Amino acid sequence: MEDDGTVAEPGTIVPPAKLSDLWLRALSAIVLAALAFALAWAGVLPFAALVLAVALIMSWEWSKVVRGAGLDVSLVVHGLSVIAAVALASFGFAALGVAVLLIGTIIVLALEFGGHPLFSAAGVMYTGLPAVALLWLRGSEPHGFNAILFIVLVVAATDTAAYAFGRLLGGPRLATAISPNKTWSGLIGGVSFAAVIAGVFAYFTGGPVLALALTGLLMGLIAQAGDLAESAMKRAFHVKDASQLLPGHGGFMDRMDGLVSVTVAAALAALFLNPQAPAAALLSGLPVAGL
Repeated sequence: MEDDGTVAEPGTIVPPAKLSDLWLRALSAIVLAALAFALAWAGVLPFAALVLAVALIMSWEWSKVVRGAGLDVSLVVHGLSVIAAVALASFGFAALGVAVLLIGTIIVLALEFGGHPLFSAAGVMYTGLPAVALLWLRGSEPHGFNAILFIVLVVAATDTAAYAFGRLLGGPRLATAISPNKTWSGLIGGVSFAAVIAGVFAYFTGGPVLALALTGLLMGLIAQAGDLAESAMKRAFHVKDASQLLPGHGGFMDRMDGLVSVTVAAALAALFLNPQAPAAALLSGLPVAGL
């Protein structure tokens, strides 16, 4: 499911990929997931340190893609907004964190007037909102860790399986104009595997298997939509990868696109269902908690 930056003819077929590419991608995913699980298990503050580091790297990548800038005033405002929002969310003030992000978005919008104001400003929310959402869910005890584990497992399963099915099986392309190497086989494989992993997670944690499997299916679709949205954004700026920091993935934005969309969607759904216990709401099987 990787975008190679080339332009393909509509209706053409994606050829199978080398196994070495799949192993490299899988190894990177395993290392990232292990680090995330360890720090999430350690508590909110250790997990917040990881979330902040990734969010700041993504902020730099966003600036690089949209403005071609390494460090400028907008990036400083962007970064400071994310730092403040993460700090507030870490201590239980997620709503204030979102407010800070909104202020940062408005300031960047004003700073970039005449350039790429909307894209530059959107980056503040793109990198900051999922960070706040992750910390809000992680701080929802006693189910916070399991909620993070569930999200990361489902997104990682979707991304890895979509890439594996798409590259090994090939087949008709999904969205040629956006990402030439994405295939229908990858989409179906990724979403299906997400449902399986979610169901297995529910079985071993005592959750509702059918409800969480269906939730995993929906989350897989949202993850793939996030992947396509990020690919479209990069294509608009004629960029293949956000950076080259992650072997087999490109940049952190390229790896976290599905996690961004799924985390925000899960947090919004949990906010609607049970804002006092969002992690419990998520693990009850969003959006089919009644099943």
